Amino acid sequence: MINYSVKIAVELKSFSGASPMNDLENAVGQYIVYHDVLKKTNPERILYLAVDEEAFEGIFSEPIGQLMLENHRLNLVAFHKLEEVIIEWIPSVNINK
Repeated sequence: MINYSVKIAVELKSFSGASPMNDLENAVGQYIVYHDVLKKTNPERILYLAVDEEAFEGIFSEPIGQLMLENHRLNLVAFHKLEEVIIEWIPSVNINK
């Protein structure tokens, strides 16, 4: 039996501001900073951006959000707030970089 162990770090973002685009810019900017710091300080961890179902079905279903996912800019986890379950798990192709 093979035992795979992957360590992750999760940055949770609410996307509750007046502008979903501004929320996306802030979240992606912070994600990049955290990713780079984590790569230096704790390189075995993989960073994920966690967003609720509303943000996932909102800004991440729009062309700009789809572009972020298609270009493998981030690892994304979408979750249902009330049920506290993951509804989408989207790793980047370049997951270990």
